[in-house]
Amino acid sequence: MLYPKNLEQKINFQKIKELLKEECTSPLGMEYVDKVSFSSDSRLVQKLLDQTDEFLQILISGELFPSSNFTNLNPYLEKAKLEGAFLDQDEFHEIKLSLQTLQSCLRFFAKHGEIYPALSQLLGLVIDLDLGLLKAIELVVDEKGKIRSNASKELQLIRNQIIYEEGRLRKVMERIFKEARAKGLTPEDASITIRSGRLVIPVAAENKRKLRGFIHDESATGQTVFMEPEEALDINNEIRDLEYMERREIIKILTKLTDRLRPSILLLRKATNFLGLIDFIRAKAKFAYKTNSVRPVLVKERVISWTKAKHPLLELALKAQGKEVIPLSIELGGQNRLLVISGPNAGGKSVTLKTVALLQYMLQCGILIPVHPDSKSTLFDNFFIDIGDEQNLENDLSTYSSHLMSMKYFTQFANKKTILFIDEFGTGTEPQFGGAIAESILLSLNKAGAFGVVTTHYGNLKQVASKNQGLVNGAMRYDVEKLEPLYQLEIGKPGSSFALEIASKIGISNEILGYAKAQIGEDRVRYDRLLTKLENEKNQYAELLKEVTDKDKLLKIRLKEYNELKESLEQTKKRYIQEAKQEAKQLLDETNKRIESTIREIKEGKAEKEKTLLLRKELESFKEKVKPEKQVIKDPEVKVLGGKIETGDWVRLKDNGAIAQVLQLKSKEADIAIGELKSTVKLNRLEKISNTQLKKEQKSSSSKGGFSTTQKMMDFSSNLDLRGKRGEEVLPLIQNFVDEGNMLGLKDLRIVHGKGDGILREITRNLLRTMPPVKKAEDEHADRGGAGVTLVTLK
Repeated sequence: MLYPKNLEQKINFQKIKELLKEECTSPLGMEYVDKVSFSSDSRLVQKLLDQTDEFLQILISGELFPSSNFTNLNPYLEKAKLEGAFLDQDEFHEIKLSLQTLQSCLRFFAKHGEIYPALSQLLGLVIDLDLGLLKAIELVVDEKGKIRSNASKELQLIRNQIIYEEGRLRKVMERIFKEARAKGLTPEDASITIRSGRLVIPVAAENKRKLRGFIHDESATGQTVFMEPEEALDINNEIRDLEYMERREIIKILTKLTDRLRPSILLLRKATNFLGLIDFIRAKAKFAYKTNSVRPVLVKERVISWTKAKHPLLELALKAQGKEVIPLSIELGGQNRLLVISGPNAGGKSVTLKTVALLQYMLQCGILIPVHPDSKSTLFDNFFIDIGDEQNLENDLSTYSSHLMSMKYFTQFANKKTILFIDEFGTGTEPQFGGAIAESILLSLNKAGAFGVVTTHYGNLKQVASKNQGLVNGAMRYDVEKLEPLYQLEIGKPGSSFALEIASKIGISNEILGYAKAQIGEDRVRYDRLLTKLENEKNQYAELLKEVTDKDKLLKIRLKEYNELKESLEQTKKRYIQEAKQEAKQLLDETNKRIESTIREIKEGKAEKEKTLLLRKELESFKEKVKPEKQVIKDPEVKVLGGKIETGDWVRLKDNGAIAQVLQLKSKEADIAIGELKSTVKLNRLEKISNTQLKKEQKSSSSKGGFSTTQKMMDFSSNLDLRGKRGEEVLPLIQNFVDEGNMLGLKDLRIVHGKGDGILREITRNLLRTMPPVKKAEDEHADRGGAGVTLVTLK
């Protein structure tokens, strides 16, 4: 049950429908948009949401899905229904394109049906369709929508004869025109043309009797007539007869093809519905993609638990202005069913109410909504709303009377399966009486067990909400110091209207404000001040809590990193000790064996002097072999000269130690060469070094065989060519390429993968997105490779 009749206009759902129609590709989909309606059937709503969510996944995945020729075939089918009637070639061309689209849809779901089960169920509409009809139409109608010459043998013969006669006619006309021009019968700039579908020759009016033939037309001035020569008249008549024969044969072919189509009219109507439904679902998915909408979790228990909810229309409007909407979090359920929102004017109360109303209505129409995916919601049978002024001059209803008529309806029909929305509850009449009536109605709605959101300024309604189960206060947060709204809903406490504070900020005199306070009463002023103080303290504690929470999170991260590092070091230490013990044991065992062997040989040799000396020498040699090596490697130091850097000087990059030569100096930058690699860097990153020390450093680095940053940069190329590589081959190549570029301090890299089918480009960019050193990846300029080259910018 919906109330009032213009509910969709009040919550701006009509605008949602307009945006959905803009996403449709055909009138078929738009017709389905007009049929969108509120439903409380959980199975139906779940099915609609599943279909839209699956199509959203298709859009996100980039899978190719048919996007054109969703044509309404019903007018053609209505025409073909009559016996003896036939469709023309253009109509059959439209049917052919639609059937090709349908065939592409069937192929898609045959391949991906298991991934998209909800959409695959729609194939029941076209499961019995005879696609042999498409082949029959393709044999008759070509890609341009014209009848094929080989559609029948008779048509082939007729068209061949027409071509022959037209060629003969052209030769005759060219000969006659040439003779007439030689005789001076035609104007100088004249040429053969067509009048009434026949080839004619322009002839000067004074010479028209010098050429035998039929006059078809004359120029606007009357100085030129267009004549069909007598010799060409018979040929033209023959061609006209052949064209009539061609038309009769085409009608015969089209009539036969229409007879072939007629038994499938009912199935083609279902296929048309299928195409319209697919177009409609895709429009909902495209709208969901634009608004970051998802499918919340539908639950049986009565609860609305949303986080990061956004008003889609407001978000689109603010995005166009370069702004962002502040997301809403709301929790209704259990003993907190009816939310009473209070707060200052322009603080966001009405926006919050309309956001909840619109999203709940969209959800029950099977449309995805912009909330966090973990959000939960239930479905309601009744949807009531009272927003805005409903004055009715015909029925002599005032604003307040119209509100009371709505409240009468609410109290009569509200139940546990009702969700209602009332904006500015109780206004429109004397506050003392309006507040009392509103309080009574609110208690009645609470007793009925209804869900909903109510906005108000009345203090008695705030107190009622704080004392009764089922009701809960909510406040729109406000910056007390700046007197600016924060547009954030806080559930659990009432909000102040900040009327006195706002009036004071605007500049109302203290005398006027003092009188107002006296009229309000000390208790009411004290109550409002208390709310203001609570709001101020709430803001301060919220900032402190955020700061403490952030520090606690950082501490936990550091503690986790420390524990992981400690554990890793302990494991490494244990491994090294174990390896050392094993090596020591092997060395000890080998040493003992060698000593025992030496002693045994000395005894067996009966202590011969030469033999003993030889064995001792071998033992000493073995001792030297197992003795630990002492190796001290001292890295060469490059002498920094300092002073002004000139063109041709050798310099070192301070941040990575690379050696380079200055090619050219600019104001605050220098062009440098590191081997074959050229780059531009800021002067404050460079320091001048000695050429002699440079040679020593390079010689020392090469003699050690160690890692040389300079040599590495000289050997490194900032271009990586992946063309011809397989997918599994490119992953390690890209990883090493980016790591080395990042280690050498480079900022710009190029990866050449070619265009092709885009597989290598997709693999490359997916990997780059996961790599921490990468700042961004984009296409090269169109003149230098475009989409076939990826430019990589490192952090």
